[in-house]
Amino acid sequence: MILTQHPLHVRTLPDAATLGEAAAAVAADRLRTAVSERGGARVMLAAAPSQAATLRALAQGYDIAWDRVEAFHMDDYVGLAPDAPQGFGAWLQRHLLDAVPIGRFHRIDVSAPPEEAAAAYRGAMGTAPFDVVLCGLGVNGHLAFNDPPADLADPLTARVVELDRTSRQQQVDEGHFPDLSAVPPQAVTVTIPRLLNARTLVVSVPTAAKRQAVRDTLEEPISGDHPGTALRTHPDAHLFLDPEADPR
Repeated sequence: MILTQHPLHVRTLPDAATLGEAAAAVAADRLRTAVSERGGARVMLAAAPSQAATLRALAQGYDIAWDRVEAFHMDDYVGLAPDAPQGFGAWLQRHLLDAVPIGRFHRIDVSAPPEEAAAAYRGAMGTAPFDVVLCGLGVNGHLAFNDPPADLADPLTARVVELDRTSRQQQVDEGHFPDLSAVPPQAVTVTIPRLLNARTLVVSVPTAAKRQAVRDTLEEPISGDHPGTALRTHPDAHLFLDPEADPR
């Protein structure tokens, strides 16, 4: 597979709050442009502490016609109750959707059988590109829940995956679960090719825990062994770091 490389736009900001403001400024610009030019916008959202400052700034600081925005989220656990606070749909409800009059939010149905949930989400997303993808980077370099080795040419747009131990431990370390046994072993995730089917990627990555993943993303050959390297195949990808996450 021959992949075209593009410059990855990297900015390091003084702290997480400033990082969020800078990332939100890019996202807001693209969302306003989409509404102006096409009558609406499609945004793909990640749910993680790394996104909190970006979503807070996006909700508070910009004149966005939210009622014309259609939102999706990129992954969620299998087996949690729909209202479980650890669920990513519920997290996004608290951190963004309660604050803005979003036009429509397509939520992964974690109450459905996993394969049915993945198939339904493939249908909900369709094939139209997202105007903006707001995401982070896992400590193992994952994008969404595409853990290494990830398929950078996955033919599906959403699938059921087994979470590796590093991804599950990250959820414990970030305070979402009390211990590893409480973290669901499976999730429904949007795949990397579908995430990259977007006009702009806005990637917010604070904290020292992500420094090695950032280094790998910037320096390793593009492959599923380091999923974050797929960002370098996109023509308009923006990586926002704080000083602790910047390995340079």
